[in-house]
Amino acid sequence: MPKRWVVASVVALPVVTAAVIVVALTANGTGGPEPTFRPDGGQAIGATATTPPVSAPPSSAASTTTAASSAAAPSTTPSTPAPAPVAASGDAPLAGKIEPGTTRSGVATFYDTDGGGACGYDPSPDPLTAAMNSSDYEGSKACGAYVLVRAAGGASVTVRITNLCPAPCQVGQLDLSPQAFDHLAARNLGEIPITWKLVSPPRSKRISLRHKAGSSQYWCGIQVIDHANPLARLEVRAGGEWKQLQRTDYNYFLSENGAGCGGAVAITDIYGERLVVDPLPVKADVTQPTALQFAQH
Repeated sequence: MPKRWVVASVVALPVVTAAVIVVALTANGTGGPEPTFRPDGGQAIGATATTPPVSAPPSSAASTTTAASSAAAPSTTPSTPAPAPVAASGDAPLAGKIEPGTTRSGVATFYDTDGGGACGYDPSPDPLTAAMNSSDYEGSKACGAYVLVRAAGGASVTVRITNLCPAPCQVGQLDLSPQAFDHLAARNLGEIPITWKLVSPPRSKRISLRHKAGSSQYWCGIQVIDHANPLARLEVRAGGEWKQLQRTDYNYFLSENGAGCGGAVAITDIYGERLVVDPLPVKADVTQPTALQFAQH
């Protein structure tokens, strides 16, 4: 009996050893089908959004970008800044609907105004201002623009856009200050046909910045005042990089998580000229002058 147990043990030993090796190889994936990996090779590409992304609360998780045209698993590549706006014209590559060199037609009316309005500017000592129809206002892109308005008889006046003219204002319509309307026709006419176009007048006044009421190092809104040309974008310096801020329809650029509040600011006009303003302290509702101004075109 003892000899048979020894023989059985000797025979069983290789079998057990082989089983252990098979189990180990199976656990390591050897001999099984090859795992399938998605060949990303780069950031997923999908439909391009035309509006800036909405700011989200900070998160410890890595941000993701999902291709809108694909049902594949989302890429874990960190999202990148939105691309620069597509060129609208050769002379003003960052222009919106109001492009230099393009003459628009419409009607002019007038209303009582102190120069303030939807653009958020203070009442102006310059009475030659206007409100832009909602289509051409384009979410405050028209704010601060100068347009040359011409009546059918040839009379003209240059006005600064400071307000929004909502419906029933029509596309192409300008609602002028009474003083501006006086340059074109008698007030008793009420409404007259006009043409108008964007201009870039010489400006002796320099650009100023203002932080919105309630601004702090944790949240801020930045407004640009007295710029000679329409603005295309505003960026703040945060974490060693430039971050473009979203523009509101009330003409402030918002940093909703405080990034860049109190840091350097870069402003770019529709012609592509970029001016960098040194860091300014966050002083809510205080206008702070700079020594900068855009070039005349």
